[in-house]
Formats: sequence, structure tokens, C-alpha cells
Amino acid sequence: MFIDFFTELKSAGLPVSLREYLTLMEALEQDLAERRVEDFYYLARVALVKDESNLDKFDRVFGHVFKGLDLMSDVPVTDIPEEWLRKLAEKHLSEEEKAQIEALGGFEKLMETLRERLKEQEKRHQGGSKWIGTAGTSPFGAYGYNPEGVRIGQKESRHRRAVKVWDKREFKDLDDSLALGTRNIQVALKRLRNFARTGAADELDLDNTIRSTAHKGMLDVKMRPERRNAVKVLLFFDIGGSMDDHIRVCEELFSAARTEFKVMEHFYFHNCLYEYVWKENRRRHSERINTMDVLHKYPADYKAIFVGDASMSPYEIAYAGGSVEHWNEESGSAWIQKVTGLYKNAIWLNPVPQHHWGYTHSIRMLQELMENRMYPLTVEGLTEAMKELAR
Repeated sequence: MFIDFFTELKSAGLPVSLREYLTLMEALEQDLAERRVEDFYYLARVALVKDESNLDKFDRVFGHVFKGLDLMSDVPVTDIPEEWLRKLAEKHLSEEEKAQIEALGGFEKLMETLRERLKEQEKRHQGGSKWIGTAGTSPFGAYGYNPEGVRIGQKESRHRRAVKVWDKREFKDLDDSLALGTRNIQVALKRLRNFARTGAADELDLDNTIRSTAHKGMLDVKMRPERRNAVKVLLFFDIGGSMDDHIRVCEELFSAARTEFKVMEHFYFHNCLYEYVWKENRRRHSERINTMDVLHKYPADYKAIFVGDASMSPYEIAYAGGSVEHWNEESGSAWIQKVTGLYKNAIWLNPVPQHHWGYTHSIRMLQELMENRMYPLTVEGLTEAMKELAR
């Protein structure tokens, strides 16, 4: 069963290695799962899943391979609740089945036989027709069928499936094969991290506390600054026009980025970057910010991220005066080159599906200006983009 589990994880696209599988087997030999399927689920997930985006795939495979497996531990007689003993295996019994129970001597006789079986049985049993176990035809057990059966270790009727963690699939929105969403974006953005300890001391330094206490012979509590993501980001959002079709995904990206990056500034532009940007769209004409001032204010250790569909007239990129909103003294390409010249870690995220890029000349132009650092606004695209920024 465990070999099947491993091979099905591989088939589902999870990058599990033989070393990780052997680690799981070693943990099971040490009885770390305590013979409960729930504990085994969490143990297997810790050992075999390295990336949050694979949690849903793991749950699907686990539910398929271990379907029907409810309780792996032995059930001592003294630990069986009375309510378990008084529940029949099937909620609705026919008159013929009820007559069969009466022919055995009634319910009390059934309970007496059950207790005798429990005394004789020394280990868990799966399948079969006599011993108490799972998925068999014995009158006693779980997940099997017998018209006069007593369910052991199965709380609900089989007609109402028990909801387990892996059945609920709480992590299904982390699957990298699903549509982009705020949680998916956060998972991808987490790849861009550079932890540093900054600010006032507000976190217990356990190792230093132990070391200092041992040296002084008395308790000496040491504190240290909390570890935070030190990555600094500039976000430039294309707004208006054809970008109206992508408002939702841009809002989700913005929300996720604000959560993940503690040092982040955002600005808006239209179609292509020119000599000014703005912070609030309702004041875009009255409160403009000189783009050169942005480049002077934020040093080169920032990472620049452009978000836009890059779909416009090629003149808006290549020529002075090409902007559709004003007369730009310098071409959009000149401003893009200024940004990428200062910020060596710069990328462009494009919400247009990548297989459409080749049909739009302006997308190809900006892709070239960005030195092919344009990525689709998908989970996979974000993952690759964060890897590029982390270099």
C-alpha cells in the first residue's frame, strides 16, 4: 500500500524522492503516527510535501489510496463506548435482516458475541468474515457490510461519508493548476524572501538566553529583533483602458503583495511608463509624481515589478509624443531603460495569456526591453518571476 502511495504521488506530479519515502518509513517504524490514520496523514504530509502548492495534490492522492481507512489502532474492550456497540452497520434494515438478528438471539446475544470476539482478538484485522476489523463481512467492524453488524471505530454511517482533512481538501486553492487567487499569489510571492532582524528587540532569543543563563548561573533573558522579510519592492501598475479587464487579478496581486512585503511602494501609469506616475487614480491629473524623483528616492536595492498587459500602439513605446494622453518628451522605451538600468532586479507581469503574446507587437517590444523578463500572471509565472527577482 505504501509503495502504491509513493508511486501515485509521483504520477500526480509531486516531486517526492526515495530519500523522503524512506524517511517516512523510518518514522513509521518509530511509531510516530501512533497507528492513527489522522496522525499518519500529517506525518506523511510533513515528510513528503516540500511546497505548499502541492498540498491539494497530496490530499487527493491520500484520499484515493487510503479511502475507507478510518482507524489503524487496536481497540481495547474497555475503550469502546457503549454508543458504538448500539449502532448497527446499516441505518435501514429490511424486515428479513431484522428477523436474522432475532434468530441469533436478539441484540443482547449479538453484544455478548462481540465481547467474546474482542477478548480473543489480539490485533487489528482488515477484511474477512469473522474478526473485528475494517472492510470485511464480519458482523463487527467498520466500512464493511453485514446486515446484523456492529460498527467499531466508525462514528457515522457509511451512507454519510466521514469528512476527513484530506476529504475536505482545505488546501485546494493552493493547487498550482487552479485559477490564480490571493492565496495562490501569496504562496508564489513567498519565494521572494531575504530575512533580516530589524527594529526593536521584541522576540525571545532562546539560544542566547540559555547560554547567558548557564554562564551567569542565574536566569538572564535575552531578546532580539523579530526576523522580517527585508525585500523592498516597487510596484508599477498599468491602469485604465484594456487593463480594466484585469482589475480583479491586479487587486488580488496588490493585496497579497501588501501582506507579504513589509517595505513596498506602488505607483500607477497608463500603457507605458513616462515622465510621471501617480498614487491615487482619482487625483492622477492633480497629484502627479515625477518618475525621476521616484528613481532618486528609492535606491538600487529595490526590486521593480511592472504589471500590465503591454497592449498598446507601438508608437507609445518607441517615439516621443507617442502617448495617447499627453505629449511625452521622451519615449516610453527610454523610461523603461532608465528603470531597468537602475534596478537590476526588474520584471514585468502580464495578465494576458502567454500564448497570445506573439500576436501583439507591443508585447514583443516590451518583452525585448525587459530582456525577456516578462512573465504571465499565473501561479507558475509568478513562481518563475520570484526566482528571477531573488537572483
